[in-house]
Amino acid sequence: MAKFRAKLNDILVSVSWGEIAMNYFGQKPSWLYHKLEAEAGSEEGFTDEELFKFKGALCDLSDRIRRVADSL
Repeated sequence: MAKFRAKLNDILVSVSWGEIAMNYFGQKPSWLYHKLEAEAGSEEGFTDEELFKFKGALCDLSDRIRRVADSL
């Protein structure tokens, strides 16, 4: 199995993962980094609920970026 993080390769250095951990999960950045380093589908990885929330966080961030870009 591949690490979950590999799926994020295209945006890995562009996103503040610590901010996502704190603002969307109420967790420390290390919590999210541990989840990202886990093997996809492993027990250490995201639960279904966490994955749903993570997807929502990325969509929210993309919407916020789009609004800023559209305002320029």
